[in-house]
Amino acid sequence: MITYPQINPNIFQVGPLKVRWYGVMYLLGFLAAYFLIPKQARSRQIGLTGEVLQDLIFWLAIGLIVGARLGYIVFYQYPFFHFYMKHPLEIVALWKGGMSFHGGLLGSIVAGYLFSKKRSLPFWGVADCVVVTAPIGLGLGRVGNFINGELFGRITNVPWAMIFPNGGPFPRHPSQIYEALGEGLLLFITLWTLQKRDLPDGSLCAFFLIFYGVIRFFLEFFREPDPQIGFIFGIFTMGQILCTTMIILGFILLFYVKKRNQIVRKDII
Repeated sequence: MITYPQINPNIFQVGPLKVRWYGVMYLLGFLAAYFLIPKQARSRQIGLTGEVLQDLIFWLAIGLIVGARLGYIVFYQYPFFHFYMKHPLEIVALWKGGMSFHGGLLGSIVAGYLFSKKRSLPFWGVADCVVVTAPIGLGLGRVGNFINGELFGRITNVPWAMIFPNGGPFPRHPSQIYEALGEGLLLFITLWTLQKRDLPDGSLCAFFLIFYGVIRFFLEFFREPDPQIGFIFGIFTMGQILCTTMIILGFILLFYVKKRNQIVRKDII
């Protein structure tokens, strides 16, 4: 068993103001996107640089934060939905924690679509450029979860198990690290390699939905389900249900992209 490194979740605090590692991870994710998006040939072709890129990052940040918070309440807090209806200010209490990747994804899609319409840019081209960099933020976010000692794994006896402060006296999988490596590093390498190929717009988004969904679905078997929900159908977690939807939508999008590309080629011929 490995000793859990109890890192203070707060980098520093000035009065009521706290700067937390988790928030910094979000910031680093957006900075990575800002520097890596222009390095893709596709982004230069559609003019996704300079002020336009800065505007896009701002829109995505708002969409992700709003979507992630609302997604957490809708997907993971529905047993207490009446509480949020009676206390609506709790919905915006981001400092208390509670963000959902799937909600953040939906929020980012909406923000990206509105941005593309405003700037008259091809939505799928913009989305492909952004989605390649998304795993960096996802991986860093899981590191933030690890520092917070949250979203820990299930009880196990593997040699690298850890006892988390909020996980009781039992050794558990450090599932946040598994996810940081899988949803972060592995997914980024895969998408960054694919973006170098001449793929039709929308392809990278489809691959992201499929690959992330598969990786997260598998890793959820090592992660402790949310206590307020538990297992669904006696074996699956809410994350796995949402990831199954992602995988299906990814294949649908891939089919759509392929058909659209065939039509465009026929028109050119």
